[in-house]
Amino acid sequence: MHVSILTREYPPSVYGGAGVHVAQLVPQLRKHIDVDVQCMGEPRDGATAHPENFPPDANAALRILGTDLSMVAALPPDLDVVHSHTWYANMAGHLGGLFRSVPHVVTAHSLEPLRPWKREQLGGGYELSSWAERTAYEGASAVIGVSSAMAADILRCYPDLDPDKLHVVLNGIDTEEFYPEDRHDFLDKIGVDLDRPSVCFVGRITRQKGLVHLVRAAREFDKGTQILLLASSPDTPEIAKEFSESLDDLRAEHGSDVIWIEEMAPRDAVREVYSHATVFACPSIYEPLGIVNLEAMACESAVVASAVGGIPEVVDKGVTGLLVDYDPAQADDPAYVADFEHRFAEQVNTLTRDPARAAAFGKAGRQRCIDHFSWEAIAAQTIDVYKAAQQYYAEHQA
Repeated sequence: MHVSILTREYPPSVYGGAGVHVAQLVPQLRKHIDVDVQCMGEPRDGATAHPENFPPDANAALRILGTDLSMVAALPPDLDVVHSHTWYANMAGHLGGLFRSVPHVVTAHSLEPLRPWKREQLGGGYELSSWAERTAYEGASAVIGVSSAMAADILRCYPDLDPDKLHVVLNGIDTEEFYPEDRHDFLDKIGVDLDRPSVCFVGRITRQKGLVHLVRAAREFDKGTQILLLASSPDTPEIAKEFSESLDDLRAEHGSDVIWIEEMAPRDAVREVYSHATVFACPSIYEPLGIVNLEAMACESAVVASAVGGIPEVVDKGVTGLLVDYDPAQADDPAYVADFEHRFAEQVNTLTRDPARAAAFGKAGRQRCIDHFSWEAIAAQTIDVYKAAQQYYAEHQA
């Protein structure tokens, strides 16, 4: 079997969960089947890269669609399945399947209808990204949700999609890459005191990740709790400004205990941050699964996270961490949002006041990663989906 993986991100240019997923999945797939990778951006080893520069000076979504056409033209002739990741590559997968007369498989890492804040980032391009996603999902021979919650969201957002072609294959974690790290050179360099409790966040500055909620909640953290934010790449100037203003308010109360690292840290530094944090905080308001929680758990960090999307399928409440209810339907209610932030702070304080319990959560979290989130098993399940897609395609092309 020969499969073309179509993706925007591929190492070394990886900035989100979808990129991590592809980077970990491809080597495991290559142990069993032939795989080529079509990605976007600058040339790199192990993939065919396509620049995002056509049409020149156009809306970002239009340039993505131009790059999709380049990816389709580069597909090899001896192809059995095309497999696309995120809306950026979904149209390439849809057109590639038509062009090569092969089934198209989609892995759903997020859903455009559930990310309305993307209008801030894409402008009119949001309507294009939404159209591309819907068209690809409804035309695909198989759609993979990265959690059961994600699968339910897919059917809710796209009721015309045939449920028979919907599959669940969880995201995974490489526990040989993410493990408890004894070293603390990076933490020493940035001024973290290992003898005091710390709460860390790792992720982009975006509405989805809920960072502003965390910064506001942190004003209620117990005094002496260190707050370490590895946060970069704001989606828009407006989000950057909102985050910056909230951070100023937090620093006014917690001073030097607030540490913000703006640049993307190297993997070994991130591993240190996870490993020595008392709590990893994930205040996402939308999260199909949340690989970042798996990374933290694999490094034996206790997790406090919002109970949205697939997060409850990762974080075992009361065993590997604590969950905080959040209702996206009430996102425009300031009183509700303030209460969510207050409840988040309470759960964090619960663990920073009880480091033994936090450590026990961390140990259980790593074991859960080992037991349930192996990339080897995920690759085998993905190949099974490819076979199911071929059967579905054959039946529906007759």
